[in-house]
Amino acid sequence: MDEKERYDKGMAQRRKVLGNAWVDRANAKKTAFNSEFQDFITRAAWGEIWTRPHYDERTRRILVIGTMLALDKWDEFRMHVRAALTEGGFSADDIKEIILQQAIYCGVPAANHAFKEAAEVMAEVGKAK
Repeated sequence: MDEKERYDKGMAQRRKVLGNAWVDRANAKKTAFNSEFQDFITRAAWGEIWTRPHYDERTRRILVIGTMLALDKWDEFRMHVRAALTEGGFSADDIKEIILQQAIYCGVPAANHAFKEAAEVMAEVGKAK
């Protein structure tokens, strides 16, 4: 596969996982300064990793949400929680279970903050229970 094919495959996967509106907004924000980075993550993260056959998309979403919580990467956490709820078929209970699992391994303060962030996202997308 050449780089164009990898990019196209990555863009299709990125749109599938995050949704067209989110990707369109990200593409609209591309500049001369960040366009190479956007191209890189589309090819590497989305075209190489997210399309590998071993794990299904749901498992990859769980891994990413848990990892973003563990690393205190709250913008990315919120983005992937939003995408899981709106594009991935996740429920509020699914998100809750990821956070509870991570509370044991990442600590209560991280989980406490994750519940706050996730609740805000759920309210934004109308998924709050």
